[in-house]
Parts: sequence; structure tokens; C-alpha cells
Amino acid sequence: MHRVSFIIYTPKNKRIMSFQAYIDNIKTKTGKSPDDFRKLAESKGFILNGQINPENKATEITTWLKEEFGLGHGHAMAIYATFKGKTE
Repeated sequence: MHRVSFIIYTPKNKRIMSFQAYIDNIKTKTGKSPDDFRKLAESKGFILNGQINPENKATEITTWLKEEFGLGHGHAMAIYATFKGKTE
């Protein structure tokens, strides 16, 4: 598996945040794990038979995560990545 880091730019420095740090921050903010989000996505029809519903675009799913859970774009994309099978 490939290890991916996200780069977060701040006004005075550059900080690298690992995928796991994104997931940890999401859990702290929302109290929900990727599995919790997966179950919720299944109940909304975004995930069918363990796969992302091909009728839904990433934008629809990330918009739902942003609006319902107050996630930023990067954090919503991290959860979307877990729906696609990313674990690190």
C-alpha cells in the first residue's frame, strides 16, 4: 500500500499531516470513526454492497459530510477515501 501524507499550509510554516492524523482529528471532532461514517453512508444509499454507489459522485458525498458533520474539504475527502478502501 502507498502511504500518503496531506500537506496543510499555515501562514508561517508548512506542516505535514498523515492520513491517520486526519482520521484521528475527525474522530475527535465528530465522535465518529470511519466505520460509523460508512454505516451512515450505507443508510443514505451512498454505499451499496460495500462499494460506493456508482450513481453518486465524490462531490455529493463530500458535500453531505461537510454539511451534516461540519468537516472541511480535506477531512471529507479522507472519509471518502476510506469508503474507497484506503486505510493509511
